[in-house]
Amino acid sequence: MNASPLASWFRDRQLNFLVAVNLLVVLVAIGLSHGAFVGIDNLQSMGAQLPEIALLALGIMLSMLSGNGGIDLSGVGLANLSGMIAALIVPRFVSGDDSPALFTALFCAIVLAAGVLGGLLNGFIIARLKLTPILCTLGTQLLFTGFAVALSNGASVHVDYVEPLSDIGNGTFFQVPIQFCIFMVAVVLLGWLLRRTPFGLRLYLMGTNQRAAFYAGIPRERMLIITYTMCGVLASLAGLVSVSHTLSAKWDYGNSYLLIAILIAVMGGVNPAGGYGRIICVFFAATVLQFLSSLFNLLGVSQFFGDCAWGFLLLLSLAFAGGERVRAIFGIGGRQASGGAKRPAGG
Repeated sequence: MNASPLASWFRDRQLNFLVAVNLLVVLVAIGLSHGAFVGIDNLQSMGAQLPEIALLALGIMLSMLSGNGGIDLSGVGLANLSGMIAALIVPRFVSGDDSPALFTALFCAIVLAAGVLGGLLNGFIIARLKLTPILCTLGTQLLFTGFAVALSNGASVHVDYVEPLSDIGNGTFFQVPIQFCIFMVAVVLLGWLLRRTPFGLRLYLMGTNQRAAFYAGIPRERMLIITYTMCGVLASLAGLVSVSHTLSAKWDYGNSYLLIAILIAVMGGVNPAGGYGRIICVFFAATVLQFLSSLFNLLGVSQFFGDCAWGFLLLLSLAFAGGERVRAIFGIGGRQASGGAKRPAGG
């Protein structure tokens, strides 16, 4: 008999830890800020800041799930490049003043198309040329960044104010930031894909046991290409959010986001060796870092202390994750050689 979703929540130590830390941080923040932390302005500010990094963390999670040391290091470079390409091309063909809706639609389409092409490039090199994912995506990260520098001559590319486009990064829907709504749609769709579709089961099996996946007839090359293409789409969504928020595109925007995105994925319990990860845990890992960052800003605490706190939380989360996952992170023992696909309850 399958356990109920509620029972699976209580059995997941990582999820329990992240929920508890989120509640603790919120309660402490409310007390220290005398209620300002849960004011509508601060909540909207946190909702607007979270998606850029969290979308990149979802891409990191997907690449890790595929196994074989899979990790996508090219997300930030692709996000910046996709936004810059759209910022340079769209104004040449459509006037934002005359046709704001068409301008916004074309802008979004070009950003997403660039993400798809960048993800396809990563997936093709990794799947067909058998290049190690971390080396491939490190190379494409430099490639995407180099293209962005060449296109802009190293300068920031300004995007004229167009109301529908600006609303993506600065508007609200029933008091909820639109970019946060985009992030939540991505979370729900990705959770459903991993939990309820054959693609999800195949991805978990491929990450858990590549030999078993081979004998099960799972098309590894196609799975890798699809997975890294999805990573590219998530990166381009982060690029769309950042460009629409700042109304500019720059090749070095968010240079620190990559390490934070990896931190969110690992702290969310994603196994770097592949085969295990839950969307809901990654979501709570992203929110706790955002809560801490906002609290430190409200209290005027140095961000260097924030980095220290994030590292401490990472160590605590590893302690709560259990020995098997910690051993996998540090390469002690192997999960790849044995066991079946473990698809976590709840996505």
